[in-house]
Amino acid sequence: MLKLTSSFAYRIATVIALLTSLLLIWMSLGVGIIGADGDPSNRMYFWVIAVGMIFAAVGRLRAGAMAPAMFAMAFVMAVIGVYAIAMGLGMPYSPPLEILGLTGFFVVAFGIAGWLFLRAAVGEAEPPV
Repeated sequence: MLKLTSSFAYRIATVIALLTSLLLIWMSLGVGIIGADGDPSNRMYFWVIAVGMIFAAVGRLRAGAMAPAMFAMAFVMAVIGVYAIAMGLGMPYSPPLEILGLTGFFVVAFGIAGWLFLRAAVGEAEPPV
């Protein structure tokens, strides 16, 4: 069985976070998660990326800071999905089930990255005061 060391967990979490973020950018710019291609509602997803970038900058990419960043990104993603469904955004091109499925995918992916960052943080040395 593969041992999940803190370094390995951090690397895998980073790959998942970056790939998920790039996929979110591509889908919101190119394909459109909400509505047809070019629907302005897709701009809301850049808040997810902004939250991650702010957390990463403030936490200086430490695993202990990146875990809350991923969970915050998952939360913002979920809020946007619920808002889009509640407001009927993207209809008729994006039915609620489609938005729910895509939102769920991204929430789970960011959640897995957050969990891996938590695992990496366990082995992370505390900075001196």
